[in-house]
Amino acid sequence: MEDHTLEALLHDLESDRVERKSSDANRDLIRQAICAFANDLPQHQKPGVLFIGVDDQGNCTNLPITDEMLRKLTDMRDVIQPFPSMMVQKRTLKGCEMVVILVHPAEAPPVRFHGRVWVRVGPRRAIATSDEERRLAEKRRSKDISFDLSPVTTASAHDLDLELFQRTYLPAAVHPDIIEQNDRTIAEQLAALRLVTINEPVFPTVLGALVVGVNPRGLIAGAYVQFLRIDGTELTDPIKDQKEISGPLPKLLQTLDDLLQVHISVASDITSGFTEQRSADYPLVALQQFVRNAILHRNYQTSNAPVRITWFQDRVEILSPGGPFGQVTRQNFGQPGVTDYRNPYLAEAMKQLGFVQRFGVGIALARKQLNQNGNPPPEFIVEDEYILVIVRSKV
Repeated sequence: MEDHTLEALLHDLESDRVERKSSDANRDLIRQAICAFANDLPQHQKPGVLFIGVDDQGNCTNLPITDEMLRKLTDMRDVIQPFPSMMVQKRTLKGCEMVVILVHPAEAPPVRFHGRVWVRVGPRRAIATSDEERRLAEKRRSKDISFDLSPVTTASAHDLDLELFQRTYLPAAVHPDIIEQNDRTIAEQLAALRLVTINEPVFPTVLGALVVGVNPRGLIAGAYVQFLRIDGTELTDPIKDQKEISGPLPKLLQTLDDLLQVHISVASDITSGFTEQRSADYPLVALQQFVRNAILHRNYQTSNAPVRITWFQDRVEILSPGGPFGQVTRQNFGQPGVTDYRNPYLAEAMKQLGFVQRFGVGIALARKQLNQNGNPPPEFIVEDEYILVIVRSKV
């Protein structure tokens, strides 16, 4: 955005596209403002602007702007779901250094911070009413929307596990005080969380089928994980164990966590010290990160193949159908700070359920865990059609 446009907005005290903060001290208020701009209830269809380093009248507060501040402000989007499209910049306007945060309207509102939907109502910020949430849901763009929000037209609401939704997913995604208002029907709650379409006839979305579907694999052919335990180092060696694991996302991921833990071998060493030393051939956290990434980033749209986990005597191979996406390429795959999301709303669901703690750090965390455990670094084979991760046993 050009300087003259920002300067005009900075001093337009009546605009509901602008908020001003003298400092970054209260970051929850900043997150609320970002959430409200992303929801764009007034339908400006233009970015909202947050100025940090000026008072309510637009006067400079001479706030020191550091690289660390800019990084922390950028990272704030990780707790806003789905994460907003925003840009954090250090700018100098009329001789005043400040932070300018541009927040673009979300493609698929409502957007939540800590389970609450924040909106701009004239000059103030507020928690959305149920009617405002409905209006936000109706704003979703039909074109160019990601595949995980497309309708599954062969299914109906009867294909969703409503008990699982109410018991597990709703409390994870929506703040308790919003649920306690109790003036939203289950259909409205499902639509607000993007699990069903908003227009008649109502269909489950791909997201809804994956997260709370009674039988996700019956609706989306590749929505399962194939597990093979090989008694050897070649695929042609005897099979010790094999499973096909499917089900709604919370159950699927928990089953996989349990399966990984069962197959990790832990050796005991009582000769090198006064106490027993226990050492695993693979760190659980590293395998979890790679398996969850495979489920999150895979191509559900054009591939019917499952995610494959093949556990050999000397290595574990995790194959995800679908190559790199967006700004991630074969050349920069795995580099720190380079990330993109083929299924952004599935990413949101995994974070709300606690299976993702922070976006964009899974590979780095896995590498760290492997190094600390004494395993070689992971190996990646990145092709247009798939991504294969090879994790070798502890040396």
